Amino acid sequence: MDLGIRGKKAIVCASSKGLGRGCAIALAEAGVDLVINGRNAELLAKTAQEIREKFGVEVIEIAGDVSKPEVQKALLAACPAPDILVNNNGGPLRDFRELDRAKILEGVTQNMVTPIELIQAVIDGMAKRGFGRIVNITSLSVYVPIPGLDLSSGARAGLTSFLAGVARTVIDRNVTINSLLPGKLDTDRLRGPHEAGTPEDPAAAAARKARISADVPAKRLGTPEEFGQICTFLCSVHAGYLTGQNIPVDGGLYVSAF
Repeated sequence: MDLGIRGKKAIVCASSKGLGRGCAIALAEAGVDLVINGRNAELLAKTAQEIREKFGVEVIEIAGDVSKPEVQKALLAACPAPDILVNNNGGPLRDFRELDRAKILEGVTQNMVTPIELIQAVIDGMAKRGFGRIVNITSLSVYVPIPGLDLSSGARAGLTSFLAGVARTVIDRNVTINSLLPGKLDTDRLRGPHEAGTPEDPAAAAARKARISADVPAKRLGTPEEFGQICTFLCSVHAGYLTGQNIPVDGGLYVSAF
């Protein structure tokens, strides 16, 4: 299927690895030029080069924490008129008793304020040009409480509610805002503490994946690659009648008929 977005430009936040990387690769496969971002400059450069070599699209790297105003400014300077914005950022994982005010505000900034700021910066230009796709990578924890993710879940739920009304104000100008809620996907976060780039023992990996996915109806973990393809479809010309939706990507883990 031709997604109709070849030659479009996208900002993909936190895309040096994991789900963000999966989205960047899938968009590049569809012919989209990219501005990608990550805190680890070396890993970011490696990802950028791999995408350039494989897909021949333009890739600009902006290293740093996307929650920092100067990094957001650099992203928008590199791509002042994006057609696509993929919001993504890591969420804090800690017991709520350990949170003081500073940590709470930091978590809300990472997972609610930052995507709102980026949307504010790009949405009017998208509407004026008559095309825009905004996808927010949130979490299944917005629907299903996960111990330790209380702050992240609360901030992402706030983002979800905030954007529910905003999404309805620009759909008539072919700008959509949707969220993907990843469940158990095979990323570094599910591997636990390890040195970046260190290969996992195959037997240990198989045992870990079987243990973590035991309660998933699909009986496996999702992959960043298939997650990226779903994101890219939401960014396509074919998804212009879909907005304000929160779509679990979880192998059926979230049980609900509606």
